[in-house]
Amino acid sequence: MITARKIAEVLGLKRAVRSLGELTEIVSRGLPKSALRHCVVRVVSTPRERREVMCRIVPAATYKRRKQHLRPEESERTERLARVIATAEHVWGDPAEARRFLTAPHPELNGKTALEASYTELGARRVEELLWKLFYGLPA
Repeated sequence: MITARKIAEVLGLKRAVRSLGELTEIVSRGLPKSALRHCVVRVVSTPRERREVMCRIVPAATYKRRKQHLRPEESERTERLARVIATAEHVWGDPAEARRFLTAPHPELNGKTALEASYTELGARRVEELLWKLFYGLPA
C-alpha cells in the first residue's frame, strides 16, 4: 500500500501528512489549487497536455473561479490521480518509467492509457490492480 506521505508528496502538500486519516481530512476540506497542477506536472510534459488532463479533473472555467482551494469532490479526483501516480512511481522505482507507463496505452486497460483510465474511480482501481500485479510479478 502506498503511504499518505507519498501521496501528499505527489500533491505537493507542504504540511507533513502522517496518516490516511490526515490526508482524508485535508481532502474533505479541499486541497489547494496548486495540488492539481503539481500532480499533473509529474506526469505530463507539454503545457497543452497538462491543460487537457487538468480539465478532465476540474473544468478550466471552474478551476479559474476557485480562489485557493478545490471543492471536496474535485479534491477527491485530484487525490485519486495522485494515488495512481504514487503507486506507479513506487512500482517502477523511477519517475520517468512511471510516467512512461501512465502515458502509454495498455491492452489490459482496453487500449487506454493508465492516466485516462484513472479519471474514474473504477478505472483507477483497475490501474492500481495492474500495477500491483506488475510489482508482484503476476501476469498483467
